[in-house]
Amino acid sequence: MKVDVTWNGKMTFTGVSARSHHQVRMDTTMENGGDGSGMSPMEVVLAGLAGCSGMDVVSILAKKRVEFSGLVITVEGERRSEHPRIFTEITVTYTFSGNDLEAKRKALEDSVQLSMEKYCSVAGMLNQVAKINWQVKIAS
Repeated sequence: MKVDVTWNGKMTFTGVSARSHHQVRMDTTMENGGDGSGMSPMEVVLAGLAGCSGMDVVSILAKKRVEFSGLVITVEGERRSEHPRIFTEITVTYTFSGNDLEAKRKALEDSVQLSMEKYCSVAGMLNQVAKINWQVKIAS
């Protein structure tokens, strides 16, 4: 894998995948010298965790033939106060929507557990430095 990250002025950077050419814009708040025009690099890390695990979960549930109509993954990270300000604890909430999901709760939870403990590479890396908690919710 390869990503080129180009400075765009002030504190704004654009990362471009060498493989797919997709872009990610990163910036910081105005108080920190940026324009707030993109996610911070640490927010990108949290988004990467959600995307990685989400792809696993969707794939596992498809193989189990568990149907749902929506999934929102919310990730919150706590960071230590001294530098480097790494994540120390991360909470991931998977909110599923669809019909009759309460009867499928165990399958939903099992798919998330498999992702977080076995398949998601981002979770595997972050688990080395942070405690990762997760929960499954069903939208009403």
